[in-house]
Amino acid sequence: MNVTVCQSCGMPLTTPAQFGTEADGSTTREYCIYCYKEGKFEQPGMSLEGMTEMCTAILKDEGMDEESARSMLRNQLPFLKRWRTNTTDQHAESLTETSTASANPGQVTTDHSFSAQPVRYVTLPGKRLAGVSARTTNAIEISGKGCIQGLWNNYFASEHLPAPEVVRYGCYTDYTDGITGEYTILVGHEVSPNESLPEGLDDILLPPATYAIFTSRKGPMAEVVGEAWGAVWAWDKQSDRTFTGDFELYDERSLNPESVQVDIYIAVRQSR
Repeated sequence: MNVTVCQSCGMPLTTPAQFGTEADGSTTREYCIYCYKEGKFEQPGMSLEGMTEMCTAILKDEGMDEESARSMLRNQLPFLKRWRTNTTDQHAESLTETSTASANPGQVTTDHSFSAQPVRYVTLPGKRLAGVSARTTNAIEISGKGCIQGLWNNYFASEHLPAPEVVRYGCYTDYTDGITGEYTILVGHEVSPNESLPEGLDDILLPPATYAIFTSRKGPMAEVVGEAWGAVWAWDKQSDRTFTGDFELYDERSLNPESVQVDIYIAVRQSR
């Protein structure tokens, strides 16, 4: 898959007709044609907040819940190339201040440590994960009609859970069209290759792979996971992704839902 996103508005760029153009008429995969044409931005005075509101309105017209759209865009847009230079640190600080200001007395304060780039690369052997699964798309999940939260609820309601300290996974695999198409989401834990599974649990086999690891800041789960995925979607090396299977890893840092830190493993090509 060689899908990138516009580094101004975040729109997935899947066909050449969507690519912006340079002054000499050549195309660029950095920006879409709606944001960038003939070597310049179509709306050069646009602010980050203005882009957020404009894209929120577009997504709302396409049927997405307004608050879900705005939340997604506020997580993603600050990490795009057009806005990243002067806004990423401010965005992280703003998110932290908002979280702290709205916290209940005694709630754990979030920290500022969050990188918009992978913190490291690692090559891992294949693994087998077992849990509950479903097919979905990013568009469905963002619309507020998704299944992922329900899967987590069903998983933790299961009678066949390992000990609380065992690492949990949110795994994304069987992609049909990169970030724009369907994929399978499985919520579960690692099991041995030959282990028999109780009725009601599904499994997936992840192949050996090299991963780029994004690590979230600490904070409420609903905030930090979405923010970290925003950085993944805005990453300027989307063409490195293989889509053989990506996963969120929840370990001992995730036991307190108000102070979660999660790693996101993105499968990439091994030539590094």
